[in-house]
This record gives sequence, C-alpha cells and structure tokens, in this order.
Amino acid sequence: MAAPHLSLKGRALRYLSMREHSRLELGRKLARHAEEGDDVEALLDFLEKNNWLSQERFSESLIHRRSARFGNSRIMAELQSHGVKGEALQELKAGLADSELARAREVWERKYGTVASDPAERNRQMRFLMQRGFSQRAVKAAMQGRDPDDD
Repeated sequence: MAAPHLSLKGRALRYLSMREHSRLELGRKLARHAEEGDDVEALLDFLEKNNWLSQERFSESLIHRRSARFGNSRIMAELQSHGVKGEALQELKAGLADSELARAREVWERKYGTVASDPAERNRQMRFLMQRGFSQRAVKAAMQGRDPDDD
C-alpha cells in the first residue's frame, strides 16, 4: 500500500514533531518536496508565527544534544551552519563558555582517565580533545587531571 501524499504543511509538522529544526534546515528539507505554487518561505513564516518553529528552541536542543561530547568551537560552528547568527549566537557562546572546562574534563575522563606519561600519549589525548572543539585552555586543564577552579 502506498504512503499517503502529505501536504507541505503536514510534512513540516511531521519533521517538527520528531525534533526541533532550524529555519534553514527545515526550508531545505521542504524545498525538495515543494511543488509549483508552494511557498516554502510563507509556510516557514506561518510556523514561526504560531511558535511551532523556533530558532531559540532549536539552539537549546542542539546545545543540549552536543554539549556532553563537544567543545564550544564545534558547537558554534554547527549552530552557524544551521543559520543561527548575530546576537543570539553571542549569547549562546557566553553561556557555553562557563561550562567548557568542566565538559572537557568529563570527556577526557570518560575516554582516558589517567594523566599521560609520555609525550606521544599526551599529544594523542590533546588531539582528541582539540578535534572535539575544546579550547586550548580547557584541554590543558583537563589533561593535567585537576579542577581548573582550584587556581
């Protein structure tokens, strides 16, 4: 039996019921299914007006999903790729900066747990955390095996 044909609005609501989407991401997904005469931008405006599509909720959701595994620079890059810009991005960055040291420490402890004994191992641990998007300050504090707030 063939799946029923969903309207563009129905498809948008189905996507949003699964998880939060950014305006840019949802627009890209809907554009693939838009037929002649469909106005994707008008639909996105309608969804935002009715608070079904929210950039703030999307940002909070993405940060919640990614913050336990990734550093600030990686999360910020992902937010930018989803179209989050300007003052909202700066506010999110300031909020993440407070917890980056603790998050780097948790990621390091889950993966390694012991301070590196030789330079090769130290470099490997450092590369791992840097690739996850943590700042050099957070990486250094995490790899020393101490709480950075003790200073």
